[in-house]
Amino acid sequence: MQKRFFLKALVGAAFLVGATAGAYAQDALARVKAAGSLKVGTETAFAPFDFIDAGTHSGLNVDLYGEIGKELGVEIEWVLLPWEGVLPGLEAGKFDIVGGPATITKERMERYRFTPPIAEATVALLKRKGDDTITKPEDIAGKVVGGGKASAQLAQLKAFTETLPGKAEVREYPGNNEAYADLAAGRIVAVGNSLPNIAFVAKQRSDTFEVVQPPFGTKSYFGYPGLKDDDHKSLMDAIEAAMLKIKSDGRLAKLQEKWFGASFETPDLVNDPAL
Repeated sequence: MQKRFFLKALVGAAFLVGATAGAYAQDALARVKAAGSLKVGTETAFAPFDFIDAGTHSGLNVDLYGEIGKELGVEIEWVLLPWEGVLPGLEAGKFDIVGGPATITKERMERYRFTPPIAEATVALLKRKGDDTITKPEDIAGKVVGGGKASAQLAQLKAFTETLPGKAEVREYPGNNEAYADLAAGRIVAVGNSLPNIAFVAKQRSDTFEVVQPPFGTKSYFGYPGLKDDDHKSLMDAIEAAMLKIKSDGRLAKLQEKWFGASFETPDLVNDPAL
């Protein structure tokens, strides 16, 4: 009796080990398909890409990932957190891909695999409407400016201030909304962010803000970063194919028009970013 029980226990243990091994043998795409959902991590203070509108998560990323989900045959499950936690969250396996989006840079490409670009990301300045002390980017010399913490836009803003004869003070904010609030209150004179972002803010609050022309940043693009290991290759391949289809049939341009008021010429892939 004991021998029979022992054999049954061995068989049961072998079955569990085999089932577990089978689950781990699935790659990321197979796991997403099996779950029926793609987990996407993002922040919600990066309008018009991601923001909260009347309590609802809205923006270009929500619409575009909705189209990606249709192409993959899965639902989109959003994981919302502050931007400084998004890339660490991806590496910790809290979600499958980032919906930030993030500026495609050489340094980031060493660590992550990027999707096709979704928009231009060149950095410019937002100022208070009617502030005649700032008519060009160089006018921030000796003044106090701000940007979103842990962003490529903040890094470019800091680098730009180093080239000025009177170095500007750069304040870091948890999110861009906090920076815009301080700008409106007069605590800083400008906010550095991507041109699509600040153009949207200036359009929404035309009585408060305006864009400083021309942009001061290096020509760059936004993409969605994912992991570049073998486990995630098939998933990133599938997302890339879906996005190129969405671009080729005009859906991406329509979403850009909806959220930016204009469409952007973007390459299918960025292999050698300028940043």
